[in-house]
Amino acid sequence: MVLKVILVLFYILSAIVSIKLMLENRDPSKTLIWVLIFMLFPVVGILIYAVLGRNIRKIKMKKTYKMANTMKKENLLFNLDEMKELAQGQSIMIKEGKLPYSENIDLRVLRVVSLLLNTGIFPFTINNNVEIYVDGNEKFKNLVKDIRNAKDHIHLEYFIIKDSEIGEQIKKELIEKAKAGVKIRIIYDDVGCWRFWFHRKFFNEMRTHGIKIIPYLKGKITIPIGGQLNYRNHRKIVVIDGKIGYTGGINIGDEYIGKNKKFGYWRDTHIRIEGTSVYMLQMIFLTDWYYNTKEVLLEEKLFPKLNIKGNAMMQIVASGPDSDWESMHYAYFYAICQAKKSIYIETPYFIPDESLLKALKCAALSGVELIILFPKIADHKIVNTASYSYFQEILESGGKVYLYNKGFLHSKVIIIDDFMASTGSANMDLRSFKLNFEVNAFIYDRKIIDEIKKDFMTDLGNSEELERMKFESRNTFMKVKESISRLFSPLL
Repeated sequence: MVLKVILVLFYILSAIVSIKLMLENRDPSKTLIWVLIFMLFPVVGILIYAVLGRNIRKIKMKKTYKMANTMKKENLLFNLDEMKELAQGQSIMIKEGKLPYSENIDLRVLRVVSLLLNTGIFPFTINNNVEIYVDGNEKFKNLVKDIRNAKDHIHLEYFIIKDSEIGEQIKKELIEKAKAGVKIRIIYDDVGCWRFWFHRKFFNEMRTHGIKIIPYLKGKITIPIGGQLNYRNHRKIVVIDGKIGYTGGINIGDEYIGKNKKFGYWRDTHIRIEGTSVYMLQMIFLTDWYYNTKEVLLEEKLFPKLNIKGNAMMQIVASGPDSDWESMHYAYFYAICQAKKSIYIETPYFIPDESLLKALKCAALSGVELIILFPKIADHKIVNTASYSYFQEILESGGKVYLYNKGFLHSKVIIIDDFMASTGSANMDLRSFKLNFEVNAFIYDRKIIDEIKKDFMTDLGNSEELERMKFESRNTFMKVKESISRLFSPLL
C-alpha cells in the first residue's frame, strides 16, 4: 500500500515537472525524452532529472546579473568597461560601414564579428601573435618555459588536472614560482576532477605553498545536485602576467602527452596568444574566480599595457548556460551557411542539433566540400556510437567523414573557406553549445588559418575514409545501438 502511494506521488510529481518543462519551451525532442523517462521510470526519472536535467540557464541568469552589478560596484572590471565600450563601438561601426580597413575584410568576417559583438562582450583585436600547437608535448614545453619566466601572477583554469607525470612537473614549477613571490590561482572543475575528492594530496601540497586552488561549482554534498553535475566548466585557460595566454583542448594529464597505452598518440590543438586578446582570457578567468570565491581582484597588474606582438585579427568567445545567447552555436551556424568552398571540422564528438545538421547537409548538397575528421578510437563509447548515427545523413548529402587512426583525435577545430577558423575547448556537440562553460578563439587571419588548414590536411593523411557503401552495410545490431544512443544524445 505504501509503495503504491509513493509511486502515485512520483507520477504526480512527474506530471508537474513535465508541465513545467513544456512551459519552458525547451527543445521539443529533449522535452519528449524527459516526459518518456518520467512515464516509464517515474521514481528513477525524477532522481535523474534532479541531478542532470534542471535548466540552470534561467536560474543562474539572475545570479549572473547580480554578480555583474556587484563586480561593477566593486570596480572589478575597472578597465574592462573600456572593452565593453569598444565592443559596442565596433558593432556600431560595422553596422554603419565605418570600420577602418573594412573594405579589405571579407564581408562574412564582419558578419561573424558583428554577431559575436551582439551576443556578448567579445571585441575583436588586430594586434595578436598566435602560435599553434598540435599536441600536448609542444604545449607543455612552451607553457613550462612561460611559467619559469613569470614575474607577477599565473592563472590556470582546467576541466581536468590529474596527479600525473606532467601534473607533477607543472606542480613543481608552480611551487617554485610561488616561493619566488608569484601569485598563483587555479580553478579546476569539480566533476572533471572527481578523483581528487579522495586524493587531495596533489592539490594540498600546492596550497601549503600559498597557491590558491578552488573547484568550479563545488557540490555541497558528495554528489553535486541541482544541475551542477551536468553543467561543467570545460574551459582551458592559462594567463601569465596578463601578457601571455593559452587556450585549446589540452587538459593536464599524461594521456595528453601520449603516455596512455589505450590511446597512444594524442592529437589535439592548443594556441598560445600574445596581444590584447589575452585581456579577454583574463576577464573570463577573473569572472569565474569571483563567481566561486566572491573575491574581488583589483590589481592593475592583471591588465598591463601590452606591446604590439603581431597583427592577427581574432575574438575570444566564452559561452555557458549562464549566457543570454549561445554565441558559439550561432556563430558556427552562420559561418557554415556562408561557406562557398569548404567546411573542415575536427571533433572528438559529433552530436549537432537539428539546425547545425541541416546547415551542414545544405552546404554539402550545394557543392561545398564538407569533411569531418573523427577519432577511430572512442574514449566515450555512448557518445561515439551516437555520433555515427549522424554520419549517415552527412554521407547521404555528399559530405565526407574520415576516421583518424594515428592515435586519438581530441582536436576541436572548424575551418570555413579561408575567412574563419575556430579552436578552443568546445566540441561539435550539444553539451558544448548548451551545457558546458567553454572558451574558443575565432581567428580571421589568413596566415594562421592556412597553418591550421595545413595541420588538418596532415591529419587527413593519417585517416581512413568512412565509405558510404561499406558504412550502410553494417549489421543491424550496430544500427540499433546507434539509434538508441542518438535518441538519448540530447542528454549526453
